[in-house]
Amino acid sequence: MKLRLLLSALFCAILVSGFSQITNVGLIGSATPGGWDTDTDMIQDGVDPNVWTLTITLIDGAAKFRADDSWDVNWGDLAFPCGTGTQGGPDIPIFAGEYNITFNSETGEYCFDVISPIGILGSATPGGWDEDTNMYKDTLEHGYFIEIDLVAGAAKFRKDDSWDVNWGAADWPSGIGTQGGDDIPVPNSGTYRVTLDTMTGAYNFEELIAITSVGLIGDATPGGWDEDTDLTQDPNDGSIWRANIDLVPGNCKFRANDEWALNWGSLDWPTGIGVQGGDDIPVPEAGFYQVTLNTTTGEYSFLPVVYYETIGLIGDATPGGWAEDTDMEMNEADSALWSLRLDLTAGNVKFRANNNWDVNWGAADWPTGVGTPGGADIPVPAAGEFFVDFNTTTGEYVFTEIVVYDTIGIVGEGSPTASWDIDTDMEKDPENELHFFLNTITLSEGPIKFRANHAWTVNWGAEEFPTGTGTQDGPNIPALAGTYSVSLYTDTGEYAFGDPISTRDELVEPAQVAVFPNPVGDILNVDLSKLDLRGDVTLTVMDINGKKLMTNVVGANNNVTVDVAGLQNGNYILHITTPGYIVGKRFTIAK
Repeated sequence: MKLRLLLSALFCAILVSGFSQITNVGLIGSATPGGWDTDTDMIQDGVDPNVWTLTITLIDGAAKFRADDSWDVNWGDLAFPCGTGTQGGPDIPIFAGEYNITFNSETGEYCFDVISPIGILGSATPGGWDEDTNMYKDTLEHGYFIEIDLVAGAAKFRKDDSWDVNWGAADWPSGIGTQGGDDIPVPNSGTYRVTLDTMTGAYNFEELIAITSVGLIGDATPGGWDEDTDLTQDPNDGSIWRANIDLVPGNCKFRANDEWALNWGSLDWPTGIGVQGGDDIPVPEAGFYQVTLNTTTGEYSFLPVVYYETIGLIGDATPGGWAEDTDMEMNEADSALWSLRLDLTAGNVKFRANNNWDVNWGAADWPTGVGTPGGADIPVPAAGEFFVDFNTTTGEYVFTEIVVYDTIGIVGEGSPTASWDIDTDMEKDPENELHFFLNTITLSEGPIKFRANHAWTVNWGAEEFPTGTGTQDGPNIPALAGTYSVSLYTDTGEYAFGDPISTRDELVEPAQVAVFPNPVGDILNVDLSKLDLRGDVTLTVMDINGKKLMTNVVGANNNVTVDVAGLQNGNYILHITTPGYIVGKRFTIAK
């Protein structure tokens, strides 16, 4: 599927004026021979110095273009095989194959033209009957594939851009193509994954559907076969959907977008691999289950959710030793999730329920792992203060060490000091020492970063502005000129630049606001139920360069929606402002 980002007029101006002194352009990334460590240099055109070309064999992975073997100037986009790269844009997804690559360093436009003996053409294809669209070599010995936008019409496969060898048949969406056979009818426009086996002639056209929601349906579910019980998309992995659901004995299936065009099923219980149009999943006994589906792999699970009065951490690394539990706090929205902040010493710990050993979890892994009932003691290698998170349903646990910094500053050419050596210090939140903020700061256009204690030992950077998640030694943040408020959480690296504000109470921890589904097709849902709303909510959609694309003002409501149907596929930022709060959330449009 081709995904494209909006390119702002401002960025075009930056391209023209700022990239004029490029001496070389290279391709870098996990798909390239040099990985993320070494550029593969491209060849500069003898007539147009902005055009660069390269013939190269790539593997499945990702890549970006960059100038002068440095991350100061780099281009990326989600579109493949052709697109328009933006400064600091996302990694370009790559299919394995041999390519002729063309890149324009002035406009950011690029194209990966796969070198292949097998192509698809016809009135349904982008090239019509005049130009083949080359297909990619599959892992099968005689297999080829492509993801392609088609219109209603006809298509055929052929070899070496010639009619000497071609495959066709009258069957849709799959069939056995024969030499000189009929044109393949394509009845509907859409995005398809097309496969061909050149040995047998077997072909298949599978329509790719953008998933905006996933639900569980069936006589075992609360809605029966008439109404989906919706699952929630994982904010960190768009392929994962889950919900806690009361089920009764019966059958169920997963399906996307409240319709049967895309559905998953299997005869296996309580875990399995769902296949498109597969069997109903049997539910043998009633219970309250955590239901999870991976829409990419089809993997699903139904795990019983057990309610516990208390969950505690115990062991010689804890304040109570092996004699007394340190109780954890249950999540109000999900009784399986428990958390705790405490000081630990070097030693061992375990999780246990209801202050006794009847139910306990452990594993030998640190700082993350999956505890099993009666498992090994969890080793704590060194003393420190930690956030501890535990899921009683899955057994997953995470120990995150808490580091409190004396100062956090903003540095860089876009900062008030216009220096990489002199920090503009932020204020430490007196109620949360992991939160630093400034109610007002004036930035110039240029790169900036956050750093701790006026040194580069610990620093945060990312490619996004005005909101993002900074990582240690990450790229420079491309700031735009203006006066802002700014907020940084040092435990997660999440930051946000917004309108100037009057009090620190207006800065919201990002986890308090949820946006879903993500990726989204047309309607983005915004859950503000954890905020004490006191007035209208302003919702502003920006591109990743901070350009405002649309603004909508709605009345105070815990659940609001944003219609993004008119925007192109790509990555965006939703900036949420109310009389009492300000927060930024990232989302992706994929139709």
